Amino acid sequence: MKTSTGLLILIVVMHLITLTNITLFNGDWNGIVLWLNTGLFIAAIAFYSLSKTKKQKA
Repeated sequence: MKTSTGLLILIVVMHLITLTNITLFNGDWNGIVLWLNTGLFIAAIAFYSLSKTKKQKA
């Protein structure tokens, strides 16, 4: 999978989580959403750095 595609998918998932929290739960789960978005952000940074490392070795 290309790096840009993977990062775009993670951004879309983060926005869907936030949108679901606002529309369905009226913002009651803000702590859980923040925790999930932070985890996805860290995963995106790891995905980007791993793909960059692979490109430098090649």
